[in-house]
Amino acid sequence: MPRTSAGLQAALIPSLFVVIWATGFVTARLVAPHAEPLAFVAVRVIATTVVLFAIACVRHVRWPSGRAGRDALIAGVLMQGVYIAGVFWAVHRGLPAGIAALVGSLQPLLTAAIAGPMLGEHVAGRRWAGIGTGFLGAALVLMPKLGAVDASGIPPMALAVCIGAMVSMTFGTLWQKRTGGGVDLLANATIQFAGASLLMVPLAAFLSDWRFDVGWPLGLGFVWSVLGNSVAGILLLMALIRRGAVAGVASLFFLVPPVSAVMAFVMFDEALSPMQIAGMAVAAAGVALASRG
Repeated sequence: MPRTSAGLQAALIPSLFVVIWATGFVTARLVAPHAEPLAFVAVRVIATTVVLFAIACVRHVRWPSGRAGRDALIAGVLMQGVYIAGVFWAVHRGLPAGIAALVGSLQPLLTAAIAGPMLGEHVAGRRWAGIGTGFLGAALVLMPKLGAVDASGIPPMALAVCIGAMVSMTFGTLWQKRTGGGVDLLANATIQFAGASLLMVPLAAFLSDWRFDVGWPLGLGFVWSVLGNSVAGILLLMALIRRGAVAGVASLFFLVPPVSAVMAFVMFDEALSPMQIAGMAVAAAGVALASRG
């Protein structure tokens, strides 16, 4: 691949990933009044598995076997099953979305802290500074959304489940970096969502009433959540993990709250305060610092 093409790809993939990942929060808001969350996630991961499997068959990918297949299943359960189900369940049980997003912003900090022991990956002082700056920016963006919520108004169980979901995503990302290097990206993604389906179907069967209000908001949200958030999002994320240091990749999640806030401003006319605009600049600076090199 020519150097200019490789450089353009290296610049576009992280930006595209952040935009696609950020649409997940907009999609969740769009479909929330029209579907029970765990049932929606279960149908979403099943549909994504079918789509990815069809594409993989057309492309005649080489499927992993034995330990490689098992490792992909584990990554899928952690990244696509426990994480998504935990966040949806916590918000459905009363955890404010701003608190859930703030908990999610802790992921790069945790990733950087355990990347050394788990992967032998050295996190330089510059990257730590960028991660800290990125977290500050994300916190500034989310601060107005926290409103007057105090500790007494946060359901303890929902908060614990959300933290557990964030930890699961962190370990899933690290596991993918450690075990998924030699596996075809498309085959890996397909097996991951198959693993998530094995988790989500029983969860939804026991904890969901399978309520769906069929209409264009639910249909549009479902199609995008499968083709955009799931198919495109996970393939981009795995490509980034394979190509870069996992702590640097994780720092991209600091840009998700700012981009989500801009989308909510455009689509739902949610005001952007001066604090949020400043936070966007700070988060971008932190990610740039953490991702250099």
